[in-house]
Amino acid sequence: MSGRRLISLLLPTRKRPELARRFLRSVLTTAQYPESVEIILYADEDDAESHDLDCTGLTILRIIGPRQSMGGYNTACLAQASGDIIALMNDDVVIRTTGWDEALRQLDALVPDKVYLIYGNDMFKGKTLCTFPILSRRTCEILREPYHHAYRGAFIDYHLMDIFKRLEHSGYRRLFYLPDIAFEHLHYRAGKADFDETYGQRGRYDDDMIFVSLAQLRTASMALLSSAIEGTYDEKNSDALSALPVFTPVPRPTSPIYALSLFTREFLLDCALPGRWRFFLWWWFNARYLTNGLQNGIRLNSKTMAGD
Repeated sequence: MSGRRLISLLLPTRKRPELARRFLRSVLTTAQYPESVEIILYADEDDAESHDLDCTGLTILRIIGPRQSMGGYNTACLAQASGDIIALMNDDVVIRTTGWDEALRQLDALVPDKVYLIYGNDMFKGKTLCTFPILSRRTCEILREPYHHAYRGAFIDYHLMDIFKRLEHSGYRRLFYLPDIAFEHLHYRAGKADFDETYGQRGRYDDDMIFVSLAQLRTASMALLSSAIEGTYDEKNSDALSALPVFTPVPRPTSPIYALSLFTREFLLDCALPGRWRFFLWWWFNARYLTNGLQNGIRLNSKTMAGD
């Protein structure tokens, strides 16, 4: 055994075998110690082309299973991961920085209690979002379900960043951005890929209300991380798990006025969040609500006209 901390890359993929192979090659060619990196790959049962994905020189554990939410995919991958450092990845990513793995291990070593969220530069959102969040195994265990199953295709990154923004606002800075570590997100919205079937099957606004619904869970999660930093968290205490809020869906607002009221209460008036972050969430969710309503109206009008 090398003694190096093992890094697990969680990789859900669907009907993109060439993109997944491109990602795997980038891992192999840029990792300083590829033998200390493992990939946990999840492919759907009906995606036969992805079942045999491989890359000589890398350890790849494949999970073939039913279609799930994005939270479900990543949770299934996490359950099979052996690493001390856990990173979420996408099949439309290419790692550009040589030695990224050692950079993560070095930062991990600087945090004795292993409570942190690290993220690199995705060359799209940059510092503003942890598009590909990296957590320690201990952080994953404290959070219980860091990649909540309710998230269908988005917002896992915002969910985790919100928890660590809360933690930072409470006095513990454990959110680390590494601008020189490039995990390039070759997303169609960045003009770096074609719009394909996999993108098309994701509802852009499907997870908005899931994020709102999980606000209390994020508050409780922050408290658990805080207690771990302070040394008062009991790893064997099952009461911590039972005390976590149960997921209760909040329905989508039926009017812009109700949406404004809801988002003001949930974000703008949430004093546990830093001012800039809560204002961003408040503005952004209101804008998304209005945009979604406008797009739905256009689609409805188009269908009505087509029917005529």
